Amino acid sequence: MKNFPTKLLAILVWLAPICGAGLAAAAEEAPLSSASDDCIACHASVHPGIVADWKRSRHSRVTPAQALKKPKLQRRISASNVPENLANVAVGCAECHTMRAESHKDTFEHGDRKVHIVVSPADCATCHSEEASQFENNLMSFARKNLAQNKLYETLIKSVNGVRSLHGMKTSISDPDPETNADSCYHCHGTEVLVKGKVTRDTQAGEMEFPILEGWPNSGVGRFNPDGSKGSCSACHSRHQFAIQVARQPYTCSQCHKGPDVPAYPAFDVSKHGNLTASLKGEWKLTDVPWTVGKDFSAPTCAVCHVSLLVDSEGEIVAKRTHQMSDRLPWRILGLIYAHPHPKSPDTSIIVNKDGIQLPTTFTNERASQYLIDQAEMTKRRETLHKVCISCHSSEWVNGHWRRLENAIETTNQMTLTATKIALQAWEKGVAQRDNPFDEAIEKQWVQQWLFYANSTRFASAMMGADFGVFAHGRWHMAKNIQEMLDKLKALLILRRAAEDLPTKK
Repeated sequence: MKNFPTKLLAILVWLAPICGAGLAAAAEEAPLSSASDDCIACHASVHPGIVADWKRSRHSRVTPAQALKKPKLQRRISASNVPENLANVAVGCAECHTMRAESHKDTFEHGDRKVHIVVSPADCATCHSEEASQFENNLMSFARKNLAQNKLYETLIKSVNGVRSLHGMKTSISDPDPETNADSCYHCHGTEVLVKGKVTRDTQAGEMEFPILEGWPNSGVGRFNPDGSKGSCSACHSRHQFAIQVARQPYTCSQCHKGPDVPAYPAFDVSKHGNLTASLKGEWKLTDVPWTVGKDFSAPTCAVCHVSLLVDSEGEIVAKRTHQMSDRLPWRILGLIYAHPHPKSPDTSIIVNKDGIQLPTTFTNERASQYLIDQAEMTKRRETLHKVCISCHSSEWVNGHWRRLENAIETTNQMTLTATKIALQAWEKGVAQRDNPFDEAIEKQWVQQWLFYANSTRFASAMMGADFGVFAHGRWHMAKNIQEMLDKLKALLILRRAAEDLPTKK
């Protein structure tokens, strides 16, 4: 018994770090508002995954007031002040889902409160005003509008999503239904979320009335929200944890940048940078703000080049955080017939080229320059990204890389123009119909030339994924496609002449 106090002391000493860790974790939990406390009381059993995710989030641990006290470069909040009723509580369910309730058409009575389902960038702007403002100037925030309000794109969507029927030796195509479009192009570009009435459901808490939402679910970057805003922060900052390490991972970008039309992720994946990221990211600090080049990471991800606040080892800013993203990019290299300088406005539906088509270039690559950034702005954007590159590379290396990229832009544009000239001949000679430039076989090959192969070649050049841009999806296919288009044009002309030479029945 004499040894008991000594043994007890030893046990307490052994337990101290464990208890201390538990107390520290408990201390990290920010106080809840009574409204969010009520939400969690029910939803912890109804939606345990959502609540568990939120409890892992920084929103659950740090109040806006605490966030504002951090040194400026370390802040993850850009508003200079936050409403008093929100400042000293966790950013919980009610803080987001009751925000600006009067502005939301999807607001409904839920318990004793007015709740809305769709949290929008305008809600997030309460604390993240700078990011929301920058995102408004991002092509992504206009992704739905730029697609939905462009007649040529509408024709392309129909040719992809419309259901085809066979009638003898001809096919017809129907307009795609809204669910198909929402499951296809608008999954990434964003749907329009509309309130279409109300429905009563039987829940664990009894019967409750909920709004019926059309265009839901969706987290597309250009989504039209019921409060009139555009976009979805959760496209990159997946709810309800909103973890910065998720937004910084290339996998997040791959959700929409993986197909042959926007092959950023597959080109990155096979590049040297992709190899380093896959091999070493377990050693990186993916949550630090600011992000220190060489210390927190040792190879660029998408976020490094396009979004994140970067500093050097002395704490000097290399690149400011941006949610505009194009402000580090002089060239627009994806999704359109020719690579060209970025548009001045993120609203590209206003662009009309000299042929009266809503494109930044004509089919023969004459630019609608009045809508595009000038050389001075291109130089400024290139210099911004150059600062990121030279954090790890010499100027000679970086300049050589840019020289190759801009050469790839020039050569892929030339190869696309050659394919376009073949398509133009098919239209002029009447063996294909230009009223819909996307539905006949030779036209689909033309689309592949610029939408798949030229895009892939440029992305591979931009991210040093060379082989991806040669035989996988690039230069080989552009050359092969031109030959096949020309052979098809010749065959179509031969068939037409043969048909014309057939004797007519009397």
